[in-house]
Amino acid sequence: MLTSQAIRAVVELALAEDAPWGDVTSELLIPADAAAVATLSAREPGVFSGAEVFAAAMTAVDPATSVGFRLADGDRFDKGAVLATVSGNARAILRAERVALNLVQRMTGIATLTARYVAEVAGTAARVVDTRKTTPGLRALERHAVRCGGGQNHRFSLSDAVLAKDNHLVVLAEGGRRDLTEALREARSRLSHTTHFEVEVDRIDQIEPVIAAGIDTIMLDNFSLDELREGVALVAGRALVEASGNVNLDTIRAIAETGVDIISVGALTHSVRALDLGLDVQLREPVAP
Repeated sequence: MLTSQAIRAVVELALAEDAPWGDVTSELLIPADAAAVATLSAREPGVFSGAEVFAAAMTAVDPATSVGFRLADGDRFDKGAVLATVSGNARAILRAERVALNLVQRMTGIATLTARYVAEVAGTAARVVDTRKTTPGLRALERHAVRCGGGQNHRFSLSDAVLAKDNHLVVLAEGGRRDLTEALREARSRLSHTTHFEVEVDRIDQIEPVIAAGIDTIMLDNFSLDELREGVALVAGRALVEASGNVNLDTIRAIAETGVDIISVGALTHSVRALDLGLDVQLREPVAP
């Protein structure tokens, strides 16, 4: 869940980075008492995400700034749609503009891309999930955007679940001198019953020794489609099956049709394009006495 504390931490850091000693341009050119209205509009279609973040950036500069939205996170919109309106002190709006836009454009880009991936697996049992390949400091925002696009979240951090990868397994099995199944069982015996245990494999012959240890999820990394189908059949419902590696919009449908339960997609966050949104500002005429 995206918390106000997480939003505030990101927004405060971003505003301090963007205007550490004030906005010299607006302070030079814009009267201190000038009022303005601004319209956040879409220059291309998409799926919206980041309403709370956008509002937090605008009001962090001046709490008197008013922000109203025409739609909610997760809503689709067309090119040209008005997404939000802002009114308040002109200097405050201009100071917050770039930070607010950067964040909402990135989040909306993630939600829009995620929705495309989710649409590709429609009618299958596969869930589209993100990875830890997020922008440092922005994970909570980017994970929220994935959910807005209809995707789901993998473990939030290294503290949340066990995910043993190839390097972990080599060390655990002492380079092959120790039985992998027994090593995993022993490790699991020391783990809280509430903590999820996932293991990554990159060969078919690793599946049975790992499954025999009673793990919760097995990740099939960079398997071919035939290997994924074989892996799903070998697991036979004894654990959740996750597919990872070489996942893109051209391949995800075929991967989903192999019968896997989960498809993790790093591209949702690590290489997404910010959606083109614009903020158009106009001076607001003063109200006559």
